[in-house]
Amino acid sequence: MGFEVAAIARGTGTAELAKKLRAHHYIDSAATDPAVALQALGGAKVILITASGGKTIAATFKGLRPGGVSIDLGVGPEPIEITSTDLIFGERKVAGSLTGNPAAGDTTLRFSALAGISAMIETVPLQEAAAAYAKMMAGKARFRMMLVINNGAAQGTTMK
Repeated sequence: MGFEVAAIARGTGTAELAKKLRAHHYIDSAATDPAVALQALGGAKVILITASGGKTIAATFKGLRPGGVSIDLGVGPEPIEITSTDLIFGERKVAGSLTGNPAAGDTTLRFSALAGISAMIETVPLQEAAAAYAKMMAGKARFRMMLVINNGAAQGTTMK
């Protein structure tokens, strides 16, 4: 869709998955300052934060170009700590969203189809629903989790 995508994670364990999902760049936040790395790429127009934690937002916020927005999708107990200098003089914005809206979901699905990326779903037998729910609530589900009935057909809605 015309964006140059940089994926950011701690360590190198996610680098291969990021490339598979069509990220153009991978930034290891354990090895480099992600804000500096983003600025070296020209500054981010949008930073989509999926990990919970105010520290994650603070670590990347200066990587936004003027007029850029950091959108927080992860909910956690940490406060978001950014300086008013970085906010005002950097002409940056912070926003939050639980799930986006129907238009954003449609755009995401269209992007995935154009890029040839299929949904990544972890299937779990219905008998293990309680364990799957506990895994999701603990933040250990890597992708969407879907319950399956004996014949392997997916049923109901996804969790996460």
